[in-house]
Amino acid sequence: MILKLMTMASTCAQLCLRCRSHLCSKTLTSMGKYYAQVRHCNTVTKVLTKISNGLFMWGNHTTLQTSLRWKQHMCYYSDLTAKYLTSEAKEDKHTEDLVRTDVVCPAPLLPTRDVVLMTENQVSFDLDAVAELSALEEITDEEAVGISSPSVVPPASTSLRDYVDKSETLTKLVQLGVNLWKLEQRPHVGSMLLRLDFNKDVAPRLLFLKEVGVEDSRFGYIITRNPFILTESLENLQTRVNYLKSKKFSSETVASMVSRAPYLLNFSVKRLDNRLGFYQQQLGLSTSNTRNIVARLPRLLCGSLEPIKENLKVCEIELGFKANEIQHIVISVPKVLTANKKKLSQIFDFLHNTMKVPHYLITKSPQVLNTKYLRLRERHCFLEYLGKAQYDPTLPNYISLDRLVSLPDETFCTDLALGTLEDFYLFQKTL
Repeated sequence: MILKLMTMASTCAQLCLRCRSHLCSKTLTSMGKYYAQVRHCNTVTKVLTKISNGLFMWGNHTTLQTSLRWKQHMCYYSDLTAKYLTSEAKEDKHTEDLVRTDVVCPAPLLPTRDVVLMTENQVSFDLDAVAELSALEEITDEEAVGISSPSVVPPASTSLRDYVDKSETLTKLVQLGVNLWKLEQRPHVGSMLLRLDFNKDVAPRLLFLKEVGVEDSRFGYIITRNPFILTESLENLQTRVNYLKSKKFSSETVASMVSRAPYLLNFSVKRLDNRLGFYQQQLGLSTSNTRNIVARLPRLLCGSLEPIKENLKVCEIELGFKANEIQHIVISVPKVLTANKKKLSQIFDFLHNTMKVPHYLITKSPQVLNTKYLRLRERHCFLEYLGKAQYDPTLPNYISLDRLVSLPDETFCTDLALGTLEDFYLFQKTL
């Protein structure tokens, strides 16, 4: 039995040596046949391995050495076939289908040295077939200038900073003074800006704002507060500007309103008309007075009406002002409509209950309601300490409420308190 197996192994070795000499003389197009033969040889390798395992079970020392030698050759040959099959699978499948055959080639028992040489020959042959430039090869200056590396744009990021160098739109917006770090904190605004084309989307709207009368230095402020103006159609923007002009707002006033209220042109004509009608009817204002307060505080047309309604109720019910007094206060200081309710109540309480100023005097000097509570408190306490806290115009040494809150510290000390600035600062430390 052993002699028969040895004879079979010798025959297999001779056949595979003939196959190798035949394959080495072929060109690259004949490598498909070798692929089929190697695949069948791999099958024979498995059969011989099983036979060698059977011989090992017999316990014969000579048979054991022979089987071990076969296993070594099979390992080397299996590595070779695996490498070749991996590279060959990427070749033309059409050639593989044409060269399939049912002829079984037994696995050759090649020495280790032959296997290594055969692998090196294949590698050198494949490298020769693919002609590529060497990294050490010298190139001309023209070729060097023509080399460009593709820009790597991150598919996703939490910051617009990663896209500024790759996006013309973001680069131009930064040059205009737009604060991208504020815009990227708002949902979906960053992706919207990346989709915009500067020449088609941004530039026409900037030119429109310039035609309206907005200064170039205000572009950054407007876009930072309202980036959605870049997506509004030019037709709608022009319609809203025309409406404001039809309500007797001058071109300079419209430009000032757009500069200070960036969202103004995002609202429809119907909404703008409803807002103007609300202020005129709710406060009983004339057309000119309505136009006056809106021109001075254009955000009255942009914000919600609920806080304004609440402030009007606070002035009437909690603070006790009459309708005509509220009207006069709003015309003089429109910011009272958007002031914080708590701050408004705190200032009025100090004026009316601590300083003993009646309603009609507050109505004559409504700017006092727009001041800082700390400034009002410090100055009144300093005048009271000096014995000069006199706010009744019918009595001597009268101090106007407007001057009390509007003058700078140095003028307040010299003109009203008749003291020094150092004394006022020392008194502030005692509060």
